[in-house]
Amino acid sequence: MSRKGPKRITVASPQTRLAMARRSAVRTKPPHLGRADLERARRIRRVQLRAALTALALLTVVVVGLPLLLAALPELDDVRLAGIRVSWLAVAVLPYGALVAIAVVQLRRAERIERCDGEEPR
Repeated sequence: MSRKGPKRITVASPQTRLAMARRSAVRTKPPHLGRADLERARRIRRVQLRAALTALALLTVVVVGLPLLLAALPELDDVRLAGIRVSWLAVAVLPYGALVAIAVVQLRRAERIERCDGEEPR
């Protein structure tokens, strides 16, 4: 089955074509690190990975724990605050505040780890 008519042409912005050309043309080698810098980078990565896994565990507790808590306490459906069920408020407000708090703490901890050259922050 052959198509009759004009050939299809891809139309793209000049900026898009330029960006795609730059992306494929630029090939950089990763920087070569000396022994001391490489060990420092590995130490920082290891400590930051541990901190990230802690943050991920807290996020999991919030995301999984809140529905379990609401299922365990069905009487929260009867309690109202400003005419809104507390269970609905818990679902609509609590997770986002907790997620922002965890993100802020994780960011500050990661920055502190880098400043302290991979030493565990206190």
